[in-house]
Amino acid sequence: MPGGRRRPAPFPAFSPFARSLIFSASAAAAASSRPLPLPDDATTSAAGTPGEDNMPRPPSKRAKRPEPSIEEERGSSSESEEESFSNSGEESSQETVQADFAFFDPKENDFHGVRLLLKTYLDSKPWDLTGFVDLILAQTTVGTVVKLADDEEEEGEGNGGGNDDEDLFGLISVLNLGRYTEQRCIKDLKEYLLSVCSDKDTKKQLKSLLEEKASSVGLLVCRRFVNFPYELVPKLYDSLFDEVSWATEDEPTQELRDSFRFKHYLLLVRMLERKTPAKHKAKKSKDDDDEPIIYPKLEDEIFKELSSWSFTFPIRSEQSSQQEMKNYKEMGLVMAVKAEAIPKFRKKLEALVSE
Repeated sequence: MPGGRRRPAPFPAFSPFARSLIFSASAAAAASSRPLPLPDDATTSAAGTPGEDNMPRPPSKRAKRPEPSIEEERGSSSESEEESFSNSGEESSQETVQADFAFFDPKENDFHGVRLLLKTYLDSKPWDLTGFVDLILAQTTVGTVVKLADDEEEEGEGNGGGNDDEDLFGLISVLNLGRYTEQRCIKDLKEYLLSVCSDKDTKKQLKSLLEEKASSVGLLVCRRFVNFPYELVPKLYDSLFDEVSWATEDEPTQELRDSFRFKHYLLLVRMLERKTPAKHKAKKSKDDDDEPIIYPKLEDEIFKELSSWSFTFPIRSEQSSQQEMKNYKEMGLVMAVKAEAIPKFRKKLEALVSE
């Protein structure tokens, strides 16, 4: 499995310090033979960058979006931002691996991989995670999982059935909160969100989306591993929002078609917040130029900018072993984004990673 990647062009939304943290985390993941979780499971992560082709609407994801080959690197780079952190401190040899990634409809065999990605979605709260995974896998018309293309092809040929918990690199889906309101997992989710919202006015708006307006609210879920290819991030969102649009026309019943006519999207993500204000020095070094907030998934900063309202809350997380992260704490971030803002989001995401 690929473990690392070449550094993409700098993102204008991040300072050099923030970029160094993200690339350091990415390089650290290169030392592992398996994909490492985003700060959904830890306090370090990497952001993504997109590809560009706009393919015509196809009957299935396999026909729709076979992804181009991506060269992946394991080991350390000559650039300090991409150095691999190891206990021995020795520089490992560089290995280039050719990998093909592709988008697929969710299916039952993806259960363990999806569950792994979502295991800390509600932090450490006990809840019906299994039921939540089942909902995502059952909704095949809207939703995508990303895997290594070769592994999926072998599975389809009956060669061992594949090992999905290791082969699955990312997922994206959106669930109508009104449609699934009686499901135990959605009840647990609503209870959790209301319990972590401390501001009265915001809680009132949140409750409105979770209850009276639930039938037009989509819970947007996007999780991926730290070595998920940068180039696929915009494609992942384009795939989702295109499928939502198609579902309003193609679903077999009016009720199902209407269930995808979202007016709001609700997101639950993670961010990194500085524990104490940065010290202002007369002569600041590069390492002192740290940010008050870091969004490990770059698209979350865009969502935050476009959100109607949002709130943060503390979560339980393991302390990062990276020295650069010692001054940061991981926080949960809940955002409400109007559906009418999604075209602007897609343009901003494309512009952010294409510069």
